[in-house]
Amino acid sequence: MAITSEVWGKTPGGKEIILYTLKNSSGASVQLCSVGAAIVSIVVPDKDGKLEDVVLGYDNPLSYFADGPCSGKIPGRYANRIAKGKFTLDGVEYSLPINNGPNHLHGGPQGFQNKVWESRIEGDAVEFLYFSADGEEGYPGNLKAVAHYSWGEDNSLKLILTAEADAPTVVNLTNHVYFNLDGKGSVLDHRLELNASEWLPTDETLIPTGEVAPVAGTPMDFVEAKRIGQDIFADFPALKYGKGYDNCYLIDGATPGQLSTAAELWGATSGRHLEVLTTQPAVQVYTGNWLTGCPAGKNGAVYQDYGAVAIECQHCPDSPNQPGFPTTVLRPGEVLQEAIVWAFD
Repeated sequence: MAITSEVWGKTPGGKEIILYTLKNSSGASVQLCSVGAAIVSIVVPDKDGKLEDVVLGYDNPLSYFADGPCSGKIPGRYANRIAKGKFTLDGVEYSLPINNGPNHLHGGPQGFQNKVWESRIEGDAVEFLYFSADGEEGYPGNLKAVAHYSWGEDNSLKLILTAEADAPTVVNLTNHVYFNLDGKGSVLDHRLELNASEWLPTDETLIPTGEVAPVAGTPMDFVEAKRIGQDIFADFPALKYGKGYDNCYLIDGATPGQLSTAAELWGATSGRHLEVLTTQPAVQVYTGNWLTGCPAGKNGAVYQDYGAVAIECQHCPDSPNQPGFPTTVLRPGEVLQEAIVWAFD
C-alpha cells in the first residue's frame, strides 16, 4: 500500500489543507482530505477493468467548506437532525443552532464537516483528529473525535470512528460520501438492497415521529434489490417530504460492536458492486435530491439531482429526544467506537 500526502490548498486564514492518496497494488485508490476528514475520491475498476472515480467531490478544496451536500465528509457533533435544535440531558436543556428548516442538522453550520482536522499517516492508514470544545455549537463537554481510514488490496475502504468526552454529551458520527458506481449520469437505474425490514416515518420536516414501521407493502421497501428510481416519485408522504428518499432504516440484526451488512448497491452499466457494512444500528439513505446548484465537481462536472446516493451508517435522527431509539449519550470514561466498511467488486 502506497500512501502519499501533499498540501492541497490553504484556508483564508492560512491553515494548510492536506490531501492524502492511498493506492493499492492494482492501482485502485482513495483520496482523503483534512476538511471534514473527507473522502474526495474512490477509484475502482468496472467489469472490464477500467478504473473510474465513483464518488462525488470537488477539485477546489475550498468548495468543501459549507457545501450543501456535505460531500464525503464527517458531520458532527450529531449527524442528521435534532428536532427544533433542543434536547435535554441529565435534566439540563441544551439549545443548538437551527440550520435546516425548524431543526438542527449535522452539528450546525460550524459542524465537524466544516473544520480542518489534524491529520497524519499512521502505518498503512490515515488518521484524522478533531477536538470539539465544550459549548461548540451548543453541545456540552469537550470531545475528541478520531477518524481512521485504511484501504485494502481487496478494494475495501474501512473507517473506524472513535470519540471520548469529559462530560455527558450526545454524539452521532457517520460519513456522508455519495456514490455513483457508473461514474456519471443518474443513479435512478442503480439497484439498491437494504438489510432493513423497518424504517422511521417522519413529519414533513424529516424528524422521526417515534414510530417504527415495516417497509413491506410500501415504496420504502428495498429488502429485495430494486431500481432506486422504481418508486422514488410515488405518491407517498415520505417521498414527497424530501423530493425522494431521505430516510432512516433500522438494520436487521444489528448488534453493537459487530459488523452487519447495511446495504448493497449495483451500478446500472459498469458492473460495479458495493457492499456497505457497519457496527451502527441504522442507515440513512439520501438519493441526492438537492444536488443541483452545489459547487462545481471534479473535472468540471456539474452535479444534478439524483446524480448520486448517500448511504450513511449512523444512529437514528433525533435520538436525544426519542427514548425508544438506541442511545447516543456518551459519558466520561466511555469510548464510542463504530466502524463502516465500503467493499467494492
